[in-house]
Amino acid sequence: MRNNASMPIEFSERVRRIPVYPVADGYALPDDVAMLASNESPDPPLPAVVAAAQRALAGANRYPDPSNAALRRALSNRYGVAPNRIAIGNGSCDILLAAGEALLEPGAELVYAWPSFSVYPHLAAASGARAITVDLDDEHRHDLDAMAAEITAATRLVIVCNPNNPTSTALPYADIAAFAARVPHHVALIIDEAYCEFSLLDDPDATLDLLARHPNLVLLRTFSKIHGLCGLRVGYALCGSEAFPQAVNAVRQPFFCNSAAQAAAIEALKHQDAVAERVERAIVARVEIEAGLVELGIDPADSQANFCWFDLPEGSDEAAVVKGLAERGVLVRAGAALGRAGALRVTYGTPVQNARFLDALAQVL
Repeated sequence: MRNNASMPIEFSERVRRIPVYPVADGYALPDDVAMLASNESPDPPLPAVVAAAQRALAGANRYPDPSNAALRRALSNRYGVAPNRIAIGNGSCDILLAAGEALLEPGAELVYAWPSFSVYPHLAAASGARAITVDLDDEHRHDLDAMAAEITAATRLVIVCNPNNPTSTALPYADIAAFAARVPHHVALIIDEAYCEFSLLDDPDATLDLLARHPNLVLLRTFSKIHGLCGLRVGYALCGSEAFPQAVNAVRQPFFCNSAAQAAAIEALKHQDAVAERVERAIVARVEIEAGLVELGIDPADSQANFCWFDLPEGSDEAAVVKGLAERGVLVRAGAALGRAGALRVTYGTPVQNARFLDALAQVL
């Protein structure tokens, strides 16, 4: 066989279709930078959670439990969902991508709002399915009537991000319940609730009642945000039937959640008092930043998350604003990378970081 060193490797068509995930900058920056770009918690993991992960590392010569049995039992005890109806993932993204692999194929359709979570476009691109994107309403919220109108015989998966990333808005339980009743039973409905603990519209666990009525429903959640475990990557899905966990597990590699991550997540579930305290701090930050933005003549979206979303004043150069903030030690996410140019997404940080952001934004504008 002729060896032609100039010939490039030939990759599959789907590799060319998959968009590049918009990763935030700042991972190599010094500690004094206000990292407000990735919706991370400003609070580190609890000492007990760190200790649990450290204990698990002593057995790192062994593979992690591929069934995630202890973690699924802990989640079952917390939420009242049977362990066989719980899926675990290397972050919620892992479960989303596996859902695309398990549900979608050429000729199938996927429906979601836009702008929304940046991973959703990967699902259709990787599978060859058709993505149907529905514009948000004038309040930056999901238009559930418009989404329902797009469901056809070809639809396999519908995703509702609530609260929505990147726009921070949420819909009340009544709207979600009514929409779930409209989705045909053969269509998988994922409610992506990565930020549900921060919403004041309803009890974050209100949607659990829907699982008994809708076998096609999946509630997707994560330990990354409220528990501050972004670096360990643990997501989970609470499902209306055992069919979804079986399907996503079938298309993934084994050992997708490491031992330290499983141990940390189990311990984190024991500290619901800390969850309440973190939510309270996030709400205080929400009020302070929204008030500061209004003073600058900016009307942010109605946030129900641990971040805010707002359009820049008319005539502003988004790239210049982001650059100016970075030069002042504040990292935020540009709207252009998240589906809508001329806007910013800003994570709530510590009180010092939040004040630094507002001061820097005032200078840049």
